[in-house]
Amino acid sequence: MIQTKTLTLSDIEDLAMRALVAAGTSEANARPLAVATAATEADGVASHGLAYIPIYCEHVGCGKVDGQARPVLTHPRPAALHVDAATGFAHPAIDLGFEQLIPLARDQGIAILNIHDSYNCGVLGYHTHRLAAAGLVGLGFTNAPASIAPSGGARPVIGTNPFSLATPGDGGEVDLLIDQSASTIAKSEVMKHAREDRPIPVGWALDPDGNPTTDPNVGLKGSMAPSGGYKGVGVALLVEVMAAALSGATLGKDAAPFSGTQGGPPKTGQCFIAIHPGATSGGHFGTRMSDLIAAIRAQEGAHLQGDGRRAKRAEAKRSGIAVNTATLDKIAAILP
Repeated sequence: MIQTKTLTLSDIEDLAMRALVAAGTSEANARPLAVATAATEADGVASHGLAYIPIYCEHVGCGKVDGQARPVLTHPRPAALHVDAATGFAHPAIDLGFEQLIPLARDQGIAILNIHDSYNCGVLGYHTHRLAAAGLVGLGFTNAPASIAPSGGARPVIGTNPFSLATPGDGGEVDLLIDQSASTIAKSEVMKHAREDRPIPVGWALDPDGNPTTDPNVGLKGSMAPSGGYKGVGVALLVEVMAAALSGATLGKDAAPFSGTQGGPPKTGQCFIAIHPGATSGGHFGTRMSDLIAAIRAQEGAHLQGDGRRAKRAEAKRSGIAVNTATLDKIAAILP
């Protein structure tokens, strides 16, 4: 039976911050990652929350990520920004880029930020949510080490490669949040099941011969199942173009894994596109989105992407987060 302990969001942020700094991460790099960790737990995405902190710390120690890195921002075109993450954490590189991306999109109507030599950016929707909260339509893409085989193939070539879309509502609210990987389920969920010695549902992963498996360890040696078959592969390729090719980042087929200590920095990439909703909609964006969302919510049992996280976030603020004590024990071992 899994034992848990209830923590506040402030507790989670503080714990993540202290562990990252203890492992050799600068405070400037640890802070945005700690803030994102608490937000991720609040959204109910535990696989990318505190459970990842021991992995991040291990990767700082082995050199897979540079905890002291200083990302560098350049502005190569009027509406284009680029950040060299310098093999550091993605979060401070994204923060640096967003400082200019948001005002640039408001001024130009649309702006793009590409990041290379980066690392796992955690929950992609966390970042696009920030763009939508700033009043912009946010699109995000991030590539990952290869774990999906191409259509008709058996050897992984592209990653689970998520994309995200977030749209702004009134008063800084976020109306719609789509955050999905190209695989049936995020690879981190399969890794989480492997750590907890739990089987995975059929359809999450394939064995090295391309057959369905319920053993997460076998699935991790094979490939992730693409969502919707060849259509999922198409989504993964789209993200690979946006996040890797356009960023000058390492392709998933050549990237070191996000898990384990071998292989050095993955040097993957991210891409964010921010769009001012008034630039092309003639003032109709808010009305059109309200009508669309109302049509979905009017149907009994219908689900709107983003509602689940919104509800969990509100509950987390009221009641705290139940955290696996095994995760807390791993973090305690890192702290001085």
